[in-house]
Amino acid sequence: MTTQLLALVNSAIAFGTVIMLGAMGEILIEKAGNLNLGIPGIMYLGAIGGLIAAFFYELGGGSSPVVGLLLSFLCCILFAAFGGLIYAFLTITLRANQNVTGLTLTIFGGGVANFFGGSLNKLAGGVGQISVPVTSSAYIAYTKLGYMGTVGKLLFAHGFMAYLAIVLAVVLAHFLNRTRTGLNLRAVGESPATADAAGVNVTRYKYLSIIIGSAIAGLGGLFYTMDYIKGTWANDGTIESLGWLAVALVIFATWKPLNTIWGSYLFGFVYWAYLYIPGLTRSSLELFKMLPYAITLIVLIIVSLRKKRENQPPASLGLSYFREER
Repeated sequence: MTTQLLALVNSAIAFGTVIMLGAMGEILIEKAGNLNLGIPGIMYLGAIGGLIAAFFYELGGGSSPVVGLLLSFLCCILFAAFGGLIYAFLTITLRANQNVTGLTLTIFGGGVANFFGGSLNKLAGGVGQISVPVTSSAYIAYTKLGYMGTVGKLLFAHGFMAYLAIVLAVVLAHFLNRTRTGLNLRAVGESPATADAAGVNVTRYKYLSIIIGSAIAGLGGLFYTMDYIKGTWANDGTIESLGWLAVALVIFATWKPLNTIWGSYLFGFVYWAYLYIPGLTRSSLELFKMLPYAITLIVLIIVSLRKKRENQPPASLGLSYFREER
């Protein structure tokens, strides 16, 4: 029983980390007033960018886990940030519809990632042959504390990105609530016309929030590829599923970064709980997979009914800003 519980908790933390990183990136983007439904595509781009860098580094004879980690980390951020830049240019400069652009970005990111994932498979010798053990070892390594009993396996037997995600959540919460730049960013999301009149460069804040938020979200895809599936490529749609859960988590967390920590682990726990419940039918399995979305829907209804301003989305979320109409 203890072994099964540990396996469930570890799976919840792994999937929760992917969801948490995606949700934090989307929170930063939405706080500036942009609704980016392209998070799954951006996570795809981050995942394939990191894998491409690691693959060619090791193919060329690279043997340093640290160098492989740095290269994959950098390429992940660049690929994901580029996806964010595309979205920003279309929705801010060209004033395209944010919902349509985001959904298109999800399709684009998934298509690009699976195309290059298939190409890497061919270079590696066939489907499922991609392997970057040197770089992956740097992501999945953990301290000796992870071997010390049940508590050690529960708290310390995870790669560094699981802890990095928690640190990022704390830093993001402090940035949004305790810094002048963060307050300006929130002002842009609430009322861009007022922020503009106060001398805040609305366009700059929106661009930077989208690009940086996309880079953070891309790390979720990198974690899944390098840590969870240990440096290979899986064309099974899991990254996209987790990306949509990340979007749902933003609502569940009521746009608060700290809430994404426990919320993401809850989502991860519910995502895998069905494996440890005996006697479930196929229809019951599908109901369990639906639970995170059902929980989010309930939270959305409660938040809407209570009408607490601090739990509401930014007032200008999803609305393009036209300075001429100020």
